[in-house]
Amino acid sequence: MTPGQPRPRSRTRRSRAARVAIVLAALAAVAALVAVAVVVVPLLLPPGPRPPFQLPVACGETWQLGTYPGHDDYDVDMFPTEGEAWGRPVLASYAGTVTEAGINGAVGGRTRENPQGPRGRGGGYWVKIDHGGRWETQYLHLLEPPPVRVGQRVAQGERIGRVGSTGNSGAPHLHYEQRRGWEKVETHFDGAASGITHDDREYTVKRTSNNCVAG
Repeated sequence: MTPGQPRPRSRTRRSRAARVAIVLAALAAVAALVAVAVVVVPLLLPPGPRPPFQLPVACGETWQLGTYPGHDDYDVDMFPTEGEAWGRPVLASYAGTVTEAGINGAVGGRTRENPQGPRGRGGGYWVKIDHGGRWETQYLHLLEPPPVRVGQRVAQGERIGRVGSTGNSGAPHLHYEQRRGWEKVETHFDGAASGITHDDREYTVKRTSNNCVAG
């Protein structure tokens, strides 16, 4: 190239394209870091105070809460003390956002009409709710696909399913858990501990629901 001649356009375009690519890559890296921070930082914070959870069944009903060896610590199985379990309303223990609503494992074939049908796997139809402060609740073995969806905000006392026997279930009941961070903890209802803790033996308690605020 002789002095005074303009620089070839192809080289200029390549240079500009390279600068644009570098800027875009930097922006993508920043966006990725922000996304990771949004997910990770809340998980590193200590859990907030326990929400005022209520029994996940209708106001005034008395249910039997139980566990058995091998059930896993703090897991609670719930059965009504009166009437049939099939189809009983399952209510949100506290307000929150649905994070799971579908099938956990495999549904199986146990129904009201065929209660001894083939078992499924896992929790069957289930719902998980995030209550904020790193607290969540889980509701398993529901009768049918949940009437709520992921991302939906639910109120305390709002119906999120019905009692069934899907998944690895021997009889219609509600399997229920409260979690703080990544850990299951003893369930509390209406400000009192349930008494269902370790699965070293089979035992039951009875509790009456004060979940009296309709969603």
